[in-house]
Amino acid sequence: MHRRDFHYDLPPELIAQTPLPDRAASRLLVLDGATGRMEDRRFRDLVDLLRPGDLLVLNDTKVVPARLYGTKRTGGRVEILLERLLDARRIRVQLRASRSPKPGAEIDLPGGARAIVEGRAGELFDLVLDRDAMPYFAEHGEVPLPPYIERTPDEADRDRYQTVFARAPGAVAAPTAGLHFDDALFAELDARGVERTFLTLHVGAGTFSPVRTEHVEEHRLHPEWVSIPAELCAKVDETVARGGRIVAVGTTVVRALESAARRGKLEPFEGETDLFIYPGYRFRVVDALVTNFHLPESSLLMLVCAFAGREHTLAAYRHAVAERYRFFSYGDAMFVTPAVPTHPHTGTDPGQER
Repeated sequence: MHRRDFHYDLPPELIAQTPLPDRAASRLLVLDGATGRMEDRRFRDLVDLLRPGDLLVLNDTKVVPARLYGTKRTGGRVEILLERLLDARRIRVQLRASRSPKPGAEIDLPGGARAIVEGRAGELFDLVLDRDAMPYFAEHGEVPLPPYIERTPDEADRDRYQTVFARAPGAVAAPTAGLHFDDALFAELDARGVERTFLTLHVGAGTFSPVRTEHVEEHRLHPEWVSIPAELCAKVDETVARGGRIVAVGTTVVRALESAARRGKLEPFEGETDLFIYPGYRFRVVDALVTNFHLPESSLLMLVCAFAGREHTLAAYRHAVAERYRFFSYGDAMFVTPAVPTHPHTGTDPGQER
């Protein structure tokens, strides 16, 4: 497959720059991956699309104020975007500067802090701070809005670029499908008999990295840290046994669940995943997907194409452009069912991983 096979044309004015006042007021494009049928709905209609006994799986990662600006001791401004915590004071970052600093270089940071460049890890840099990193970023960092949001973050973004159920600090980008949920919608889903459970995948800055290889199969994802507890696995097994659906809220949840099922069955898992899902992958766990719209030629769009079929997915994106949906992190959402059913109770063998 070629990268250009996942291209679509997007007018820049459809990229949402701010969130709607009401989280659940977004539009919802419903796509049946088996037939390609589409329906224009509102996000609160998700209550009607789910069934009693379905299980929502959500990512409870919490976005860290992950962007900092500093100055090299030798002169020159540096922009630092936290990628992950290595230990209390060691961090892996994306670093932008007129000249890349060498190992041993010192960087002065806000609040009198200092970082020393330890070395490189591919395109990333490892830094050592002179104090614990997480509380320091919480106090001095800036909300790491995606590069396609062309404005300075404001105080409102600290709340709105965060899900209402965020619990585990560690992400540098929001699991954006979860941004549409509020307490009122959860109350309606509870009344409907829809259950929910949580996993953690700390979304890294690599989520915005484009697919640079011409052949999709040659692309490699940056690893991201995942935690899937035993209680979640038990709930998934119970849901499948009673004929309910496993509904992933976001591509991060899909990657986490499918990573934990690579040996054929969903198992508790804690560690890193670099699972790259593109067409040809056979899903083992997920029966339906709630997701935002993704960038052209991105790994996230490729995952949705793997789930609902490339032609149906790209047709849905063209429809969304024509109907003036709002795109990307602060934009509208989709509810997607698969091109090929996942679980044995649907009458289809889940198949093997690509």
